[in-house]
This record gives sequence, C-alpha cells and structure tokens, in this order.
Amino acid sequence: MQLTFGQYELIYNAFSFGTAAFLASTIFFWLNLPQVTKQYKTALIITGLVTFIAGYHYLRIFASWGEAYTAVNGVVTATGVPFNVAYRYVDWLLTVPLLLIELILVMGLSKAETVSKSVKLGTAAALMIILGYPGEVSGGIDSTRFIWGALSMIPFLYIVITLFSGLSESISKQAADVRGLISAARWVVILSWCFYPVVYFAPFVMTLSGGAAMAVIEVGYTIADVVAKAVFGVMIFMIAVRKSNASA
Repeated sequence: MQLTFGQYELIYNAFSFGTAAFLASTIFFWLNLPQVTKQYKTALIITGLVTFIAGYHYLRIFASWGEAYTAVNGVVTATGVPFNVAYRYVDWLLTVPLLLIELILVMGLSKAETVSKSVKLGTAAALMIILGYPGEVSGGIDSTRFIWGALSMIPFLYIVITLFSGLSESISKQAADVRGLISAARWVVILSWCFYPVVYFAPFVMTLSGGAAMAVIEVGYTIADVVAKAVFGVMIFMIAVRKSNASA
C-alpha cells in the first residue's frame, strides 16, 4: 500500500500517543486504588486492566507499523512485512467486554442484576468484535468489509440500546451526587462506541482507498480507543471515589 510521508507520520504519532495514554492511565488507576473502598476496588482494578491490555497491544501495533514501513528522506517504503491489524481486534476482544463490566460494577447493583447484565452485554460485545474482524482483515474496501461490518452492527445496536434505555432505571436509583457522573459515563461509552462504525465505514462514505483510507481508519480507531478506555476510565475512577467518600 502506497503511503505519503504525511500519512505515515500521522499514523505513527497516533500510535505513539495511544501507547503513552494507556500506559500512563494504568499507572494512575492502580496507584489510586487506596482512594476507593473495598466495594469499588474491583471496578478500578478492571479499569486499569483495560488500559494495561490496550497499552500492551498498542506497543505491538507500534512495533508492527515500524516493521511494515520505513521512511527515509521523506519517502515511505513498504518492507514486505504485513502490518498486523489483528492486534487491535485481540485488544478489543479482551477490553470491550471489560469496559461494560466496569460500568456495571461501579453502579453497585444487586449481585443477580450485575451478573445478568455483565454476561449479556459482555457476550454481545465479544460477538460484535468477532463479526467485524473478517471484514477488517479482508485487505480491501470492498463488499466483504461491508457485509461483515453490517453483521457486527447487530450486537452493537443491542449494546447501545441496552445502555441507553436498559440501564436508565438503574441509573435513576443512584444517589444524586453520582447519578450525573454515571449517566455521563454511559454517554461517553455510547458516543465513543458510535465512532467505531463511523471509522469502519468511512472509506465507503468518503470513497477513500490506499493510504488515505488507512490513515482515517488507524487514526480514527486510536482516538476512539483513548476516549472509550482512558477517558472513560477516569470517569469510572471519579464515580468510585465519590461513592467511597459518601459511604465513609
């Protein structure tokens, strides 16, 4: 695939930013575990685990990018080693279900409701990632990518609808001082997740190909990842701290 130097640098810097954001977030979340009570430690541990897994995979993505392309004197050359997009999907398969579980855990629902919602949403999230993978690795902006992307939208829409309406009653039962934060965290999940299919289908809508399509996809996914994991994690931390202080 032919890349301009600007496209190469944009993707390179996005991967660098994502790696730093996730590793720094992990340190922040785990160092602040003493600030929350035992009831919310699991949620914060999972929050740090999500960013740790993401940070590790971004290191792998970064390394794969360096192996796939070289830039000398402003000229980008493909080395013949394929850029491994599977790292991103392995990351999502592990972290996306955990993202939903950490939101449910911090809400402090009953054990039965926590287990039920975690299993249903976690399973739907895994199915969404699995269905989207064949289209991503098909190697082109073609019908294969479109069909598998459309199939992955089925569990995606189930998750979004459940987060939007299914958790509304549970959120309304939260204490007034955290209700707004939990609702905001839900919206961060919904809006950041809606950005993923926008990026996935952007090459079709914008009729992009080659390096332009790759730049939009890789940079777009990185932005969505940072918001959905690091920024969302900060909100989970704030909710856990506020609930811990209220119960102290």
